[in-house]
Order: sequence, then structure tokens, then C-alpha cells
Amino acid sequence: MRRRLIQSTLAVVLVVIAVFGVSLVIVETRTISNSAQERVSSEAQRLASIVDSRLIDAGAVNAEVLHGQVTGDRYAVVRIPGKPVIELGTRPEGEVIRGHATGEKGETVAVEEPRSVVSSEVGRTLLIIGLVALLAVVAAVLLAIRQANRLASPLTDLAETAERLGSGDPRPRHKRYGVPELDRVADVLDSSAERIARMLTAERRLAADASHQLRTPLTALSMRLEEITLTDDPDTVKEEANVALTQVERLTDVVERLLTNSRDPRAGNAVSFDLDEVIQQQLAEWRPAYRNVGRAIVSSGKRHLRAVGTPGAVAQVLAALIENSLMHGGGTVALRTRVTGNQAVVEVTDEGPGVPADLGARIFERTISGRNSTGIGLAVARDLAEADGGRLEMLQTKPPVFGLFLSRTPPLTRPEPEEEPTVR
Repeated sequence: MRRRLIQSTLAVVLVVIAVFGVSLVIVETRTISNSAQERVSSEAQRLASIVDSRLIDAGAVNAEVLHGQVTGDRYAVVRIPGKPVIELGTRPEGEVIRGHATGEKGETVAVEEPRSVVSSEVGRTLLIIGLVALLAVVAAVLLAIRQANRLASPLTDLAETAERLGSGDPRPRHKRYGVPELDRVADVLDSSAERIARMLTAERRLAADASHQLRTPLTALSMRLEEITLTDDPDTVKEEANVALTQVERLTDVVERLLTNSRDPRAGNAVSFDLDEVIQQQLAEWRPAYRNVGRAIVSSGKRHLRAVGTPGAVAQVLAALIENSLMHGGGTVALRTRVTGNQAVVEVTDEGPGVPADLGARIFERTISGRNSTGIGLAVARDLAEADGGRLEMLQTKPPVFGLFLSRTPPLTRPEPEEEPTVR
């Protein structure tokens, strides 16, 4: 592309130089020739005036008197009636330019000048025009190279950007070149890079979320299946199988929820549900895990609360909090329900050391973890809570208290009076 731009620019300049240069040479040649002719004619007229003056004053008119009046390569012939011809200078050879003048006394003066003088002036003029044309060509080449680099370099950069996008590097370059058309292409490529980056981020996030969110239900399901294989009691097998089927349904709900959030995090299927049922479900699923490590999980607070949200999403949020307490907390884990205004609140706390002060404000950020964990669980839990119009907050760091706030709906039956905290 650079070569073509240079060639096209140089071709245009050469055409312009050819058209205007030839015209200029013709005009200058005629001007120099006319100027030389006028100069010789003026010289003849001047000599005729000098001769007239001498004749009127009755002075002598000869070669010695007029010797200094002819200079350079000029040759003059003065003819006075009745007197010898007077020749001044050296008669030139070859072509000459002649000028004639007639005096008042009838004398005639002829002045000749070699045409080579005109040719020399024309040659000098042509040399100057040629030098100017050469400078114009050099300037045009330099300008063409500059313009070619200005256009070709951005195109090379844009091609590299497109190649990087195709190779999976979606970082936008935000580089502009001062050329509106190229800047428009750069804008489109940067916008595409940002969209691709968002898509890749969403895919990686979905994969990380799926890995984290599916791990717990699969572990619980595996434990139930192990218990089925270790028992011969039909009633126990039936009970564990029913629980396993419930967990499979929950697992399906988790997958659907993850896919929904990956398409639009704000899209929720909020309904009115019994909060007690979700809490009891989580207690049943997590008790074996806590029992294996010698810890307990209990619930207390206000009963028969109905909240607005997606039961599967709320279960996932509580599961993330319970798992967080199992991994990072200590002692008994307590789930307590209460009411504040028009919201139902589920608080999850344990007897562990709490959240470090430096992590308190960033605990819900992705990849932020107090130990060697993924740092995804709490971030996903907050996203799930907000998708249904609720919110998840850390109410206290030591001991740790997390609060899940959900919109509350009136109970279907007359609520029972609030009970003292009891273990369920």
C-alpha cells in the first residue's frame, strides 16, 4: 500500500510538473528572446542618438569616438551618407539578433548580438526550472512517504488488533490516528473487543459459579447415596431416596438459576413462599456434614414467615452462608428469623473467630477470601439475593453475622406469637 500511495502521488506531481513546466519553458524562452531583441534595438537607437548629436554639433564621427559605446559581444555598423562605414566591435559568427535605427541626418545604425547569449539565458532559466521541479519531486516523495506511513501504519495496527481479537485477546487498544474513517474502524474494533471481553468474562464467571454452586448439592447427594448403599432397612432406603430426589430437584433448579443469571442477572421468578420450608430443607441437608465434624446447626426465631423471592435462589444463598460457616467458622451455626419493617430477615451466625477487619468491607467481592478458598460463594450469594429484589449484608464481623433481607408478604393464616429462640 505504501508503494502504491508513493507511486500515485509521484505520478500526479510529475504530470503537474510536465504540464506547467513545459508551459513555463515556452513562455520564458519567448520572453528572453523578446527581451534580447528589444535590448539590441534599444542599443541601435542609442547609438543613432549619439551619432545625431555629433553631427548636429559638427563634431567628428569615427570609430575612435564611438569605440566605448559598444560593449560585450555586440557588433555595430554605422553608415553616414557621404562618409566611410564605421564598424564597432567584432562581427559575430553564426546566428545573430539584429537591431536597426535611423537618425535625423539619414544615418543608419545596425547592432548585432550573437544568439548564443539568448541560448545561455534560456539554459540558465531551464536549469532553474529543472532544480525547482526536482525539489518539488523530492518534496512530493517525502510528503507521499509521510502520508503513506500515516495511512498504512494505522491499517497495520488495525489488522493486528483484529488478529488479536481472533486469537482470543479482547483487550481494547483505545488508539486513534487522526483520520476519521480509520478512527471509526478503531471505535468499532474497540467496541467489539469490549463486547467479546464481557462475553468471555460472563462465560468464565458462569463456569466458576457453576463449579462452586454445584459442588455442595453434588456432595450432599453423594452422601445420601452412600447411606443408601450402607443400609439394608427398606424404610431408611426409601427416606434417603426421597431426600436424594429432592436434592436432584434442587440441583436442577441451581443449574436453571445459573443459566438465567448468566443471560440476565436481573431476571428473577420471585414468588411468595414459606421461609420455614427452605430453612428446614437446608438444616436437613447440612446436618450430616456438621455432624461429621462434631458441630451442630440450629434454627430459631419467628415462625411462619412468608417472603417474596425464588425458593431455589434463597436456598442457594443460605447454603453458601452455611457452607462458609462450616469452612471458616467454628462452634454451633445458628439460623435466626426475624421481621424488620416489611422485610423478613434470616441471620446466619457461628461461634468462630469472625471476619478479619481488613476483609470486612470486601467480603462480598469475587476472589476475596480469608483462607485458601475460591472467594466466589459469597459474591454469588449476593448476586442471587439481589436478583430477587433482596439483599445480603454482613451485620457483624465478630462473631460473624450475615443477614439475608427479603420482602415479606402477609401470612396465609393468622400468625402465631413470636416464640423464644428454640432449636429446630
